[in-house]
Amino acid sequence: MPDGLSLNPCVFVFCKAGEQSSNTPPFPSLSDQSRSVSLSSPFREETAQFCLCERPRGSCGSARRRLLRSIPPFPEPGSSNLFLQLRQTCSTPTLPIFEWWYFRKYGTSFIEQVSVSHLRPLLGAVDNNSPSVHFTASNGEAESNRQNVSECKVWRNPLNLFRGAEYSRYTWVTGREPLTYYDMNLSAQDHQTFFTCDTDHARPADAVMQKAWRERNAQARMKAAYQALELNNECATAYVLLAEEETTTILEAEKLFKQALKAGEVCYRRSQQLQHHSTQQEAQHRRDTNVLVYIKRRLAMCARKLGRIREAVKLMRDLMKEFPLLSMLNVHENLLEALLELQAYADVQVVLAKYDDISLPKSATICYTAALLKARAVSDKFSPEAASRRGLSTAEMNAVEAIHRAVEFNPHVPKYLLEMKSLILPPEHILKRGDSEAIAYAFFHLQHWKRVEGALNLLHCTWEGTFHEVSVYPKKELPFFILFTAGLCSFTAMLALLTHQFPELMGVFAKAFFSTLFAPFNFVMEKIESVLPSSFWHLLTRI
Repeated sequence: MPDGLSLNPCVFVFCKAGEQSSNTPPFPSLSDQSRSVSLSSPFREETAQFCLCERPRGSCGSARRRLLRSIPPFPEPGSSNLFLQLRQTCSTPTLPIFEWWYFRKYGTSFIEQVSVSHLRPLLGAVDNNSPSVHFTASNGEAESNRQNVSECKVWRNPLNLFRGAEYSRYTWVTGREPLTYYDMNLSAQDHQTFFTCDTDHARPADAVMQKAWRERNAQARMKAAYQALELNNECATAYVLLAEEETTTILEAEKLFKQALKAGEVCYRRSQQLQHHSTQQEAQHRRDTNVLVYIKRRLAMCARKLGRIREAVKLMRDLMKEFPLLSMLNVHENLLEALLELQAYADVQVVLAKYDDISLPKSATICYTAALLKARAVSDKFSPEAASRRGLSTAEMNAVEAIHRAVEFNPHVPKYLLEMKSLILPPEHILKRGDSEAIAYAFFHLQHWKRVEGALNLLHCTWEGTFHEVSVYPKKELPFFILFTAGLCSFTAMLALLTHQFPELMGVFAKAFFSTLFAPFNFVMEKIESVLPSSFWHLLTRI
Protein backbone atom coordinates (compact mmCIF):
# COMPACT_ATOMS: atom_id res chain seq x y z
CA MET A 1 0.00 0.00 0.00
CA PRO A 2 1.64 1.50 -1.52
CA ASP A 3 5.61 3.49 -2.50
CA GLY A 4 2.27 6.14 -0.04
CA LEU A 5 4.11 2.19 -0.09
CA SER A 6 6.11 3.78 -0.52
CA LEU A 7 6.06 2.19 -0.22
CA ASN A 8 3.38 3.77 -0.83
CA PRO A 9 4.52 4.22 0.09
CA CYS A 10 1.94 3.28 -0.37
CA VAL A 11 3.54 6.77 1.90
CA PHE A 12 3.28 6.19 -1.37
CA VAL A 13 3.06 8.72 -3.92
CA PHE A 14 -0.56 8.13 -4.70
CA CYS A 15 -3.99 9.06 -3.41
CA LYS A 16 -4.31 9.08 0.38
CA ALA A 17 -6.18 6.26 2.00
CA GLY A 18 -9.34 7.34 3.72
CA GLU A 19 -10.44 6.60 7.22
CA GLN A 20 -11.09 2.92 7.80
CA SER A 21 -14.57 2.63 9.25
CA SER A 22 -16.46 -0.48 10.25
CA ASN A 23 -19.17 0.05 7.67
CA THR A 24 -16.79 0.15 4.71
CA PRO A 25 -16.93 -2.75 2.28
CA PRO A 26 -14.30 -5.49 2.66
CA PHE A 27 -11.38 -6.12 0.38
CA PRO A 28 -12.41 -8.12 -2.71
CA SER A 29 -12.11 -11.87 -2.47
CA LEU A 30 -9.97 -13.71 -4.98
CA SER A 31 -12.53 -16.50 -5.08
CA ASP A 32 -15.40 -14.15 -5.87
CA GLN A 33 -13.78 -12.19 -8.67
CA SER A 34 -10.54 -11.81 -10.51
CA ARG A 35 -8.34 -8.95 -9.53
CA SER A 36 -9.68 -5.81 -11.01
CA VAL A 37 -6.32 -4.05 -10.81
CA SER A 38 -3.61 -5.68 -12.90
CA LEU A 39 -0.16 -5.78 -11.34
CA SER A 40 1.40 -4.97 -14.68
CA SER A 41 -0.25 -1.55 -14.68
CA PRO A 42 0.07 -0.13 -11.17
CA PHE A 43 -1.50 2.91 -9.57
CA ARG A 44 -3.43 4.09 -12.57
CA GLU A 45 -6.67 5.98 -12.90
CA GLU A 46 -7.67 4.31 -16.12
CA THR A 47 -9.97 1.56 -17.22
CA ALA A 48 -10.53 -0.95 -19.97
CA GLN A 49 -12.25 0.07 -23.14
CA PHE A 50 -15.27 -2.00 -23.86
CA CYS A 51 -17.92 -2.07 -26.54
CA LEU A 52 -21.62 -2.72 -26.40
CA CYS A 53 -23.12 -4.34 -29.44
CA GLU A 54 -26.71 -5.10 -30.31
CA ARG A 55 -27.79 -8.68 -30.22
CA PRO A 56 -28.45 -10.03 -33.76
CA ARG A 57 -31.99 -10.73 -34.65
CA GLY A 58 -32.94 -14.36 -34.75
CA SER A 59 -31.45 -17.26 -32.86
CA CYS A 60 -29.12 -18.58 -35.52
CA GLY A 61 -25.99 -19.95 -33.86
CA SER A 62 -23.74 -19.37 -36.84
CA ALA A 63 -24.71 -15.71 -37.07
CA ARG A 64 -23.96 -15.26 -33.39
CA ARG A 65 -20.57 -16.91 -33.79
CA ARG A 66 -19.77 -14.68 -36.76
CA LEU A 67 -20.70 -11.65 -34.68
CA LEU A 68 -18.45 -12.72 -31.83
CA ARG A 69 -15.58 -13.36 -34.24
CA SER A 70 -16.04 -9.88 -35.66
CA ILE A 71 -15.54 -8.29 -32.23
CA PRO A 72 -11.93 -7.16 -31.79
CA PRO A 73 -9.84 -8.83 -29.08
CA PHE A 74 -10.63 -7.62 -25.60
CA PRO A 75 -8.00 -5.05 -24.70
CA GLU A 76 -5.89 -5.21 -21.63
CA PRO A 77 -7.42 -3.44 -18.61
CA GLY A 78 -5.04 -0.54 -18.84
CA SER A 79 -5.98 1.64 -21.75
CA SER A 80 -4.39 5.07 -21.54
CA ASN A 81 -7.41 6.86 -23.00
CA LEU A 82 -9.77 6.60 -20.08
CA PHE A 83 -11.52 9.94 -20.22
CA LEU A 84 -11.59 10.05 -24.02
CA GLN A 85 -13.27 6.67 -24.01
CA LEU A 86 -15.70 7.79 -21.33
CA ARG A 87 -16.59 10.85 -23.34
CA GLN A 88 -17.20 8.66 -26.38
CA THR A 89 -19.44 6.24 -24.50
CA CYS A 90 -21.58 8.80 -22.69
CA SER A 91 -23.15 12.09 -23.64
CA THR A 92 -23.24 13.50 -20.09
CA PRO A 93 -20.48 14.04 -17.53
CA THR A 94 -22.23 11.75 -15.03
CA LEU A 95 -20.16 8.66 -15.83
CA PRO A 96 -16.73 10.36 -15.62
CA ILE A 97 -17.71 11.98 -12.31
CA PHE A 98 -18.91 8.64 -10.92
CA GLU A 99 -15.75 6.91 -12.19
CA TRP A 100 -13.58 9.53 -10.48
CA TRP A 101 -15.53 9.21 -7.20
CA TYR A 102 -15.35 5.41 -7.27
CA PHE A 103 -11.58 5.44 -7.81
CA ARG A 104 -11.00 7.92 -4.98
CA LYS A 105 -13.14 5.84 -2.63
CA TYR A 106 -12.10 2.28 -3.51
CA GLY A 107 -8.77 2.69 -5.29
CA THR A 108 -9.81 1.01 -8.53
CA SER A 109 -11.79 1.74 -11.64
CA PHE A 110 -15.47 0.79 -11.61
CA ILE A 111 -15.66 0.23 -15.38
CA GLU A 112 -12.45 -1.78 -15.30
CA GLN A 113 -13.78 -3.93 -12.49
CA VAL A 114 -17.02 -4.60 -14.34
CA SER A 115 -15.32 -5.21 -17.67
CA VAL A 116 -12.67 -7.56 -16.30
CA SER A 117 -15.04 -9.46 -14.02
CA HIS A 118 -18.07 -9.75 -16.30
CA LEU A 119 -17.52 -8.64 -19.88
CA ARG A 120 -14.12 -10.23 -20.33
CA PRO A 121 -15.31 -13.81 -19.57
CA LEU A 122 -18.32 -13.34 -21.86
CA LEU A 123 -16.05 -12.40 -24.74
CA GLY A 124 -13.86 -15.42 -24.11
CA ALA A 125 -10.75 -13.46 -23.15
CA VAL A 126 -8.08 -14.96 -20.93
CA ASP A 127 -6.35 -12.99 -18.22
CA ASN A 128 -2.68 -13.26 -18.96
CA ASN A 129 -1.68 -11.04 -16.09
CA SER A 130 -3.10 -13.13 -13.29
CA PRO A 131 -0.87 -12.37 -10.34
CA SER A 132 -1.93 -15.26 -8.10
CA VAL A 133 1.53 -16.81 -7.97
CA HIS A 134 2.21 -18.87 -4.86
CA PHE A 135 5.47 -18.93 -2.98
CA THR A 136 6.09 -22.60 -3.59
CA ALA A 137 6.78 -24.23 -6.93
CA SER A 138 7.84 -27.65 -8.06
CA ASN A 139 10.89 -28.22 -10.21
CA GLY A 140 8.76 -28.40 -13.33
CA GLU A 141 6.93 -25.16 -12.53
CA ALA A 142 9.90 -23.10 -11.41
CA GLU A 143 10.89 -21.89 -14.89
CA SER A 144 7.34 -20.95 -15.90
CA ASN A 145 6.73 -19.15 -12.62
CA ARG A 146 10.01 -17.28 -13.00
CA GLN A 147 8.95 -16.11 -16.44
CA ASN A 148 5.56 -14.93 -15.16
CA VAL A 149 7.12 -13.14 -12.21
CA SER A 150 9.68 -11.37 -14.38
CA GLU A 151 6.83 -9.80 -16.35
CA CYS A 152 5.19 -8.51 -13.16
CA LYS A 153 6.16 -4.91 -12.51
CA VAL A 154 4.61 -4.47 -9.06
CA TRP A 155 6.34 -6.49 -6.36
CA ARG A 156 5.84 -6.87 -2.66
CA ASN A 157 8.51 -4.84 -0.89
CA PRO A 158 10.95 -7.39 0.59
CA LEU A 159 11.87 -4.93 3.36
CA ASN A 160 8.35 -3.76 4.16
CA LEU A 161 7.78 -2.41 7.64
CA PHE A 162 5.49 -3.81 10.33
CA ARG A 163 2.07 -2.18 10.35
CA GLY A 164 1.60 -2.17 14.11
CA ALA A 165 5.14 -1.56 15.32
CA GLU A 166 6.33 0.86 12.62
CA TYR A 167 3.66 2.22 10.27
CA SER A 168 1.32 2.96 13.17
CA ARG A 169 3.88 5.28 14.74
CA TYR A 170 3.45 7.64 11.80
CA THR A 171 -0.32 7.58 12.35
CA TRP A 172 0.07 8.32 16.07
CA VAL A 173 2.25 11.36 15.37
CA THR A 174 0.56 12.87 12.32
CA GLY A 175 -2.95 11.39 12.41
CA ARG A 176 -2.57 10.32 8.77
CA GLU A 177 -2.51 6.91 7.17
CA PRO A 178 0.94 5.97 5.80
CA LEU A 179 -0.45 3.42 3.33
CA THR A 180 -2.91 3.96 0.51
CA TYR A 181 -5.99 1.84 0.05
CA TYR A 182 -4.50 0.55 -3.18
CA ASP A 183 -1.42 -0.76 -1.37
CA MET A 184 -3.46 -2.36 1.42
CA ASN A 185 -5.78 -3.89 -1.17
CA LEU A 186 -2.81 -5.56 -2.88
CA SER A 187 -1.59 -6.82 0.50
CA ALA A 188 -5.02 -8.26 1.27
CA GLN A 189 -5.00 -10.07 -2.05
CA ASP A 190 -1.51 -11.40 -1.31
CA HIS A 191 -2.67 -12.67 2.07
CA GLN A 192 -5.64 -14.42 0.50
CA THR A 193 -3.33 -16.01 -2.07
CA PHE A 194 -0.56 -17.11 0.27
CA PHE A 195 -2.40 -17.88 3.54
CA THR A 196 -5.62 -19.53 2.35
CA CYS A 197 -6.56 -22.63 0.37
CA ASP A 198 -9.67 -24.42 -0.86
CA THR A 199 -9.88 -26.68 2.20
CA ASP A 200 -10.11 -23.86 4.75
CA HIS A 201 -13.88 -24.23 5.04
CA ALA A 202 -13.37 -27.67 6.63
CA ARG A 203 -11.45 -26.11 9.55
CA PRO A 204 -13.39 -23.47 11.56
CA ALA A 205 -10.31 -21.45 12.57
CA ASP A 206 -9.00 -21.23 9.00
CA ALA A 207 -12.48 -20.32 7.76
CA VAL A 208 -12.53 -17.39 10.20
CA MET A 209 -9.08 -16.28 9.06
CA GLN A 210 -10.17 -16.50 5.44
CA LYS A 211 -12.74 -13.82 6.21
CA ALA A 212 -10.30 -11.86 8.38
CA TRP A 213 -7.89 -11.26 5.50
CA ARG A 214 -10.73 -9.58 3.59
CA GLU A 215 -11.67 -7.11 6.31
CA ARG A 216 -10.78 -3.49 5.65
CA ASN A 217 -11.01 -2.43 9.28
CA ALA A 218 -7.93 -3.33 11.35
CA GLN A 219 -9.93 -3.85 14.54
CA ALA A 220 -12.22 -6.29 12.75
CA ARG A 221 -9.20 -8.23 11.48
CA MET A 222 -7.68 -8.52 14.96
CA LYS A 223 -11.03 -9.52 16.48
CA ALA A 224 -11.35 -12.30 13.90
CA ALA A 225 -7.81 -13.46 14.70
CA TYR A 226 -8.70 -13.82 18.38
CA GLN A 227 -11.82 -15.76 17.40
CA ALA A 228 -9.66 -18.12 15.34
CA LEU A 229 -7.32 -18.68 18.30
CA GLU A 230 -10.29 -19.54 20.49
CA LEU A 231 -11.29 -22.20 17.98
CA ASN A 232 -7.74 -23.47 17.47
CA ASN A 233 -4.81 -22.45 19.63
CA GLU A 234 -2.39 -23.59 16.89
CA CYS A 235 -3.71 -21.30 14.14
CA ALA A 236 -0.44 -19.89 12.79
CA THR A 237 -2.04 -17.30 10.48
CA ALA A 238 -3.88 -15.75 13.44
CA TYR A 239 -0.57 -15.21 15.25
CA VAL A 240 0.85 -13.72 12.05
CA LEU A 241 -1.97 -11.20 11.75
CA LEU A 242 -1.68 -10.14 15.39
CA ALA A 243 2.11 -9.86 15.14
CA GLU A 244 1.82 -7.65 12.07
CA GLU A 245 -0.97 -5.32 13.19
CA GLU A 246 -1.61 -5.42 16.94
CA THR A 247 1.88 -5.26 18.41
CA THR A 248 3.41 -1.85 19.05
CA THR A 249 7.07 -2.89 19.34
CA ILE A 250 9.38 -5.23 17.44
CA LEU A 251 9.93 -7.29 20.61
CA GLU A 252 6.23 -7.99 20.92
CA ALA A 253 6.01 -8.87 17.23
CA GLU A 254 8.96 -11.27 17.55
CA LYS A 255 7.29 -13.00 20.50
CA LEU A 256 4.10 -13.62 18.53
CA PHE A 257 6.03 -14.75 15.46
CA LYS A 258 7.83 -17.34 17.59
CA GLN A 259 4.45 -18.68 18.69
CA ALA A 260 3.36 -18.69 15.05
CA LEU A 261 6.55 -20.59 14.14
CA LYS A 262 5.76 -23.40 16.59
CA ALA A 263 2.22 -23.75 15.25
CA GLY A 264 3.36 -23.40 11.64
CA GLU A 265 6.00 -26.13 11.92
CA VAL A 266 3.42 -28.56 13.35
CA CYS A 267 1.02 -27.87 10.47
CA TYR A 268 3.84 -28.07 7.92
CA ARG A 269 5.05 -31.49 9.11
CA ARG A 270 1.51 -32.82 9.23
CA SER A 271 0.61 -31.68 5.72
CA GLN A 272 3.99 -32.77 4.34
CA GLN A 273 3.14 -36.38 5.12
CA LEU A 274 -0.28 -36.14 3.47
CA GLN A 275 0.49 -33.95 0.46
CA HIS A 276 0.48 -36.82 -2.06
CA HIS A 277 -2.89 -38.23 -0.99
CA SER A 278 -5.02 -35.75 -2.94
CA THR A 279 -4.93 -32.40 -4.66
CA GLN A 280 -6.62 -30.80 -1.66
CA GLN A 281 -3.85 -32.07 0.64
CA GLU A 282 -1.26 -30.77 -1.80
CA ALA A 283 -2.88 -27.31 -1.80
CA GLN A 284 -2.94 -27.33 2.00
CA HIS A 285 0.74 -28.26 2.13
CA ARG A 286 1.54 -25.42 -0.27
CA ARG A 287 -0.35 -23.03 1.99
CA ASP A 288 1.45 -24.32 5.11
CA THR A 289 4.77 -23.87 3.31
CA ASN A 290 3.91 -20.28 2.45
CA VAL A 291 3.00 -19.55 6.06
CA LEU A 292 6.19 -21.12 7.40
CA VAL A 293 8.42 -19.23 4.95
CA TYR A 294 6.71 -15.94 5.76
CA ILE A 295 7.13 -16.47 9.51
CA LYS A 296 10.83 -17.35 9.27
CA ARG A 297 11.49 -14.35 7.08
CA ARG A 298 9.75 -11.95 9.45
CA LEU A 299 11.64 -13.45 12.41
CA ALA A 300 14.88 -12.74 10.57
CA MET A 301 13.74 -9.18 9.95
CA CYS A 302 12.88 -8.80 13.66
CA ALA A 303 16.40 -9.94 14.58
CA ARG A 304 17.85 -7.42 12.09
CA LYS A 305 15.81 -4.55 13.50
CA LEU A 306 16.75 -5.49 17.08
CA GLY A 307 20.46 -5.40 16.29
CA ARG A 308 21.07 -9.16 16.22
CA ILE A 309 22.42 -8.95 12.69
CA ARG A 310 24.48 -12.16 12.63
CA GLU A 311 21.48 -14.11 13.83
CA ALA A 312 19.40 -12.50 11.09
CA VAL A 313 21.98 -13.43 8.46
CA LYS A 314 21.98 -17.06 9.67
CA LEU A 315 18.17 -17.23 9.56
CA MET A 316 18.10 -15.85 6.04
CA ARG A 317 20.80 -18.20 4.79
CA ASP A 318 19.01 -21.20 6.32
CA LEU A 319 15.75 -20.10 4.74
CA MET A 320 17.35 -19.78 1.29
CA LYS A 321 18.93 -23.24 1.63
CA GLU A 322 15.72 -24.88 2.83
CA PHE A 323 13.60 -23.37 0.07
CA PRO A 324 15.97 -22.68 -2.86
CA LEU A 325 13.18 -22.31 -5.42
CA LEU A 326 11.72 -19.23 -3.75
CA SER A 327 13.99 -16.69 -5.41
CA MET A 328 10.96 -14.60 -6.35
CA LEU A 329 10.51 -13.79 -2.66
CA ASN A 330 13.75 -11.76 -2.89
CA VAL A 331 15.03 -12.98 0.47
CA HIS A 332 18.50 -12.29 -0.91
CA GLU A 333 17.70 -8.56 -0.79
CA ASN A 334 17.13 -8.83 2.96
CA LEU A 335 20.41 -10.74 3.20
CA LEU A 336 22.30 -8.11 1.20
CA GLU A 337 21.10 -5.32 3.47
CA ALA A 338 22.10 -7.25 6.61
CA LEU A 339 25.54 -8.10 5.19
CA LEU A 340 26.11 -4.45 4.27
CA GLU A 341 25.30 -3.52 7.85
CA LEU A 342 27.99 -5.97 8.97
CA GLN A 343 30.31 -4.48 6.32
CA ALA A 344 30.92 -8.02 5.07
CA TYR A 345 31.58 -6.86 1.52
CA ALA A 346 33.13 -10.16 0.43
CA ASP A 347 29.95 -12.01 1.38
CA VAL A 348 27.90 -9.36 -0.41
CA GLN A 349 29.92 -9.99 -3.57
CA VAL A 350 29.23 -13.73 -3.29
CA VAL A 351 25.48 -13.12 -3.08
CA LEU A 352 25.60 -10.71 -6.01
CA ALA A 353 27.51 -13.24 -8.12
CA LYS A 354 24.62 -15.66 -7.65
CA TYR A 355 21.66 -13.34 -8.13
CA ASP A 356 23.00 -10.63 -10.44
CA ASP A 357 22.24 -12.83 -13.42
CA ILE A 358 20.63 -11.92 -16.71
CA SER A 359 18.05 -14.71 -16.35
CA LEU A 360 16.81 -13.37 -12.99
CA PRO A 361 14.67 -10.26 -12.47
CA LYS A 362 16.70 -7.16 -11.69
CA SER A 363 16.03 -4.77 -8.85
CA ALA A 364 17.42 -1.49 -7.54
CA THR A 365 18.99 -3.37 -4.62
CA ILE A 366 20.95 -5.65 -6.95
CA CYS A 367 22.10 -2.92 -9.35
CA TYR A 368 22.98 -0.25 -6.80
CA THR A 369 24.67 -2.67 -4.40
CA ALA A 370 26.89 -3.84 -7.25
CA ALA A 371 27.66 -0.19 -8.03
CA LEU A 372 28.45 0.47 -4.37
CA LEU A 373 30.99 -2.35 -4.25
CA LYS A 374 32.67 -1.11 -7.42
CA ALA A 375 32.68 2.48 -6.15
CA ARG A 376 34.10 1.40 -2.80
CA ALA A 377 37.36 0.34 -4.47
CA VAL A 378 38.08 3.82 -5.92
CA SER A 379 35.82 6.36 -4.21
CA ASP A 380 38.18 7.30 -1.37
CA LYS A 381 40.81 8.54 -3.84
CA PHE A 382 38.54 9.74 -6.62
CA SER A 383 38.80 13.36 -7.74
CA PRO A 384 36.88 14.80 -10.70
CA GLU A 385 39.68 17.25 -11.49
CA ALA A 386 42.38 14.59 -11.46
CA ALA A 387 40.22 12.21 -13.49
CA SER A 388 39.63 14.89 -16.14
CA ARG A 389 43.41 15.49 -16.47
CA ARG A 390 44.73 11.94 -16.54
CA GLY A 391 41.60 10.05 -17.58
CA LEU A 392 39.81 7.23 -15.79
CA SER A 393 41.66 4.16 -14.63
CA THR A 394 40.31 0.66 -15.21
CA ALA A 395 38.83 0.41 -11.71
CA GLU A 396 37.26 3.86 -11.99
CA MET A 397 35.83 2.98 -15.39
CA ASN A 398 34.28 -0.18 -13.93
CA ALA A 399 32.75 1.83 -11.10
CA VAL A 400 31.36 4.45 -13.49
CA GLU A 401 29.90 1.74 -15.74
CA ALA A 402 28.28 0.05 -12.74
CA ILE A 403 26.69 3.35 -11.71
CA HIS A 404 25.51 3.90 -15.29
CA ARG A 405 23.91 0.47 -15.28
CA ALA A 406 22.18 1.14 -11.96
CA VAL A 407 20.90 4.57 -12.98
CA GLU A 408 19.64 3.21 -16.27
CA PHE A 409 17.64 0.60 -14.36
CA ASN A 410 16.12 3.11 -11.93
CA PRO A 411 16.94 6.79 -12.50
CA HIS A 412 14.96 7.91 -9.44
CA VAL A 413 17.36 6.52 -6.83
CA PRO A 414 20.24 9.08 -7.03
CA LYS A 415 18.05 12.00 -5.96
CA TYR A 416 17.14 10.15 -2.76
CA LEU A 417 20.67 8.94 -2.08
CA LEU A 418 22.02 12.45 -2.65
CA GLU A 419 19.21 13.82 -0.44
CA MET A 420 17.93 16.07 -3.18
CA LYS A 421 14.45 14.72 -2.45
CA SER A 422 13.07 14.01 1.01
CA LEU A 423 12.40 10.44 2.05
CA ILE A 424 9.06 9.09 3.18
CA LEU A 425 8.01 5.74 4.59
CA PRO A 426 8.43 2.93 2.08
CA PRO A 427 5.26 1.15 0.90
CA GLU A 428 4.30 -2.51 1.14
CA HIS A 429 4.45 -2.80 -2.66
CA ILE A 430 6.90 -1.20 -5.06
CA LEU A 431 6.88 -0.47 -8.74
CA LYS A 432 9.98 -1.87 -10.36
CA ARG A 433 12.12 0.90 -11.87
CA GLY A 434 9.75 3.45 -10.36
CA ASP A 435 9.85 6.11 -7.69
CA SER A 436 8.40 3.79 -5.02
CA GLU A 437 11.27 1.33 -5.50
CA ALA A 438 13.73 4.22 -5.21
CA ILE A 439 12.13 5.29 -1.92
CA ALA A 440 12.23 1.76 -0.54
CA TYR A 441 15.89 1.28 -1.53
CA ALA A 442 17.14 4.63 -0.25
CA PHE A 443 15.17 4.28 3.01
CA PHE A 444 17.27 1.25 4.02
CA HIS A 445 20.52 1.67 2.03
CA LEU A 446 21.34 5.37 2.36
CA GLN A 447 23.35 4.66 5.51
CA HIS A 448 25.46 2.07 3.67
CA TRP A 449 26.38 4.59 0.95
CA LYS A 450 27.29 7.19 3.58
CA ARG A 451 29.52 4.68 5.33
CA VAL A 452 31.70 4.26 2.21
CA GLU A 453 33.88 7.36 1.97
CA GLY A 454 33.49 9.19 -1.33
CA ALA A 455 30.83 6.85 -2.73
CA LEU A 456 28.12 9.51 -2.81
CA ASN A 457 30.57 11.98 -4.37
CA LEU A 458 31.37 9.52 -7.17
CA LEU A 459 27.66 8.83 -7.65
CA HIS A 460 26.93 12.56 -7.84
CA CYS A 461 29.70 13.26 -10.36
CA THR A 462 28.75 10.31 -12.56
CA TRP A 463 25.01 10.91 -12.41
CA GLU A 464 25.15 14.69 -12.86
CA GLY A 465 27.68 14.61 -15.67
CA THR A 466 26.04 11.85 -17.68
CA PHE A 467 22.31 11.72 -17.12
CA HIS A 468 19.67 14.31 -17.73
CA GLU A 469 16.80 15.05 -15.46
CA VAL A 470 14.40 12.19 -14.93
CA SER A 471 11.79 12.46 -17.62
CA VAL A 472 8.29 13.29 -16.46
CA TYR A 473 5.06 13.72 -18.32
CA PRO A 474 5.43 17.03 -20.17
CA LYS A 475 3.19 19.78 -18.89
CA LYS A 476 2.58 22.41 -21.54
CA GLU A 477 2.10 25.92 -20.22
CA LEU A 478 -0.92 27.47 -21.89
CA PRO A 479 -0.40 30.94 -23.40
CA PHE A 480 -2.06 33.87 -21.67
CA PHE A 481 -4.25 34.55 -24.72
CA ILE A 482 -5.84 31.09 -24.48
CA LEU A 483 -6.44 31.48 -20.75
CA PHE A 484 -7.88 34.97 -21.23
CA THR A 485 -10.13 33.79 -24.06
CA ALA A 486 -11.35 30.83 -22.04
CA GLY A 487 -12.09 33.05 -19.04
CA LEU A 488 -13.88 35.65 -21.18
CA CYS A 489 -16.04 33.01 -22.89
CA SER A 490 -16.93 31.43 -19.56
CA PHE A 491 -17.84 34.82 -18.08
CA THR A 492 -19.96 35.73 -21.11
CA ALA A 493 -21.77 32.39 -21.00
CA MET A 494 -22.50 32.87 -17.31
CA LEU A 495 -23.88 36.37 -17.91
CA ALA A 496 -26.07 35.10 -20.75
CA LEU A 497 -27.44 32.32 -18.58
CA LEU A 498 -28.19 34.66 -15.68
CA THR A 499 -29.80 37.23 -17.99
CA HIS A 500 -32.01 34.51 -19.48
CA GLN A 501 -33.09 33.23 -16.09
CA PHE A 502 -33.36 36.56 -14.21
CA PRO A 503 -33.83 39.38 -16.77
CA GLU A 504 -35.21 42.05 -14.40
CA LEU A 505 -32.64 41.47 -11.68
CA MET A 506 -29.80 41.45 -14.19
CA GLY A 507 -31.11 44.73 -15.64
CA VAL A 508 -30.89 46.37 -12.24
CA PHE A 509 -27.37 45.00 -11.78
CA ALA A 510 -26.34 46.25 -15.23
CA LYS A 511 -27.58 49.77 -14.52
CA ALA A 512 -25.83 49.82 -11.16
CA PHE A 513 -22.62 48.50 -12.72
CA PHE A 514 -22.48 51.05 -15.54
CA SER A 515 -23.44 53.94 -13.28
CA THR A 516 -20.61 52.97 -10.94
CA LEU A 517 -18.24 52.54 -13.87
CA PHE A 518 -18.97 56.00 -15.32
CA ALA A 519 -19.19 57.79 -11.98
CA PRO A 520 -15.55 59.01 -12.03
CA PHE A 521 -15.94 60.32 -15.60
CA ASN A 522 -19.11 62.21 -14.70
CA PHE A 523 -17.40 63.67 -11.64
CA VAL A 524 -14.48 64.93 -13.73
CA MET A 525 -16.85 66.51 -16.31
CA GLU A 526 -18.77 68.31 -13.60
CA LYS A 527 -15.55 69.78 -12.18
CA ILE A 528 -14.45 70.95 -15.63
CA GLU A 529 -17.78 72.64 -16.29
CA SER A 530 -17.60 74.41 -12.95
CA VAL A 531 -14.13 75.80 -13.70
CA LEU A 532 -14.45 76.78 -17.36
CA PRO A 533 -16.88 79.55 -18.45
CA SER A 534 -20.04 78.51 -20.29
CA SER A 535 -19.07 80.63 -23.32
CA PHE A 536 -15.99 78.43 -23.79
CA TRP A 537 -18.10 75.42 -24.71
CA HIS A 538 -20.15 77.62 -27.07
CA LEU A 539 -17.01 78.76 -28.89
CA LEU A 540 -15.81 75.15 -29.19
CA THR A 541 -19.07 74.06 -30.75
CA ARG A 542 -18.91 76.88 -33.31
CA ILE A 543 -15.33 75.99 -34.29
